[in-house]
Amino acid sequence: QVQLVESGGGLVQAGGSLRLSCAASGRTFSSYAMGWFRQAPGKEREREFVAAISRAGGSTYYADSVKGRFTISRDNAKNTVYLQMNSLKPEDTAVYYCAVRVVNYYSVYAVDFGSWGQGTQVTVSS
Repeated sequence: QVQLVESGGGLVQAGGSLRLSCAASGRTFSSYAMGWFRQAPGKEREREFVAAISRAGGSTYYADSVKGRFTISRDNAKNTVYLQMNSLKPEDTAVYYCAVRVVNYYSVYAVDFGSWGQGTQVTVSS
């Protein structure tokens, strides 16, 4: 079982940048594709897909709302996945979660991910 801990959230002005990190425990991190999701205020029952990355990091995919602004990457030697967020907008305000993709195919659905971390808050002021 992989355990995940997110960090790097905070308060930033619109147009600013943040880099989120997700540290994983366990020696099987490189065996999993990983994803980032977010949960916006007032949408506690909905986790929105943000980005995902393949096991070796060679393949990535993004939600249309963040494409061109966010970059997902990973360092398997450090058991860590990152989310670089640039040109942040107030609508990016949310709790951001990382998770392990538990299915062996492309997915943007939260049900296909597991081992969720506790989340890190990102607040973008206008």
